Amino acid sequence: MTKLEWQWAEFGQLDGASWYEVLRVRQDVFVLEQQCLYPDIDGADPRAYHLLGWGEVEGQRQLLAYLRCFAPGEKYAEASLGRVLTVRSARGAGLGKLLLAEGIRRAELLFPHCAIRISAQEHLQAYYGSFGFLPVSGIYMEDGIPHIEMLR
Repeated sequence: MTKLEWQWAEFGQLDGASWYEVLRVRQDVFVLEQQCLYPDIDGADPRAYHLLGWGEVEGQRQLLAYLRCFAPGEKYAEASLGRVLTVRSARGAGLGKLLLAEGIRRAELLFPHCAIRISAQEHLQAYYGSFGFLPVSGIYMEDGIPHIEMLR
């Protein structure tokens, strides 16, 4: 398993090179790989906390995992996690589990005693369920992909 170096930051704390990498990997995963045309740059990033998982690949520092976290009241009544991803080349090594565990840990530290809501791709319901998330909505379409809201 690749070791990740975590970077937890508010929008203004990330430098231009880090933001470029965030936007690049989000585009690669959500727009190109999943062939989902949607406005990824949605105006919400300035209100979020960002968790970046950096790793070393062939001697180069690369962004391998990412998610964003919102305070209660920003997106939902609860805290929320979204844009959860690992880059294709890093999948299968357990990085997604490390990312989600770290994101939950950070959210719980920042917003103690607050539930966490996610809008999960429906096919990942069991995966998120393994982290204690339970479905709280029916299946709905978001950007052409079936989703379900889940709460922890």
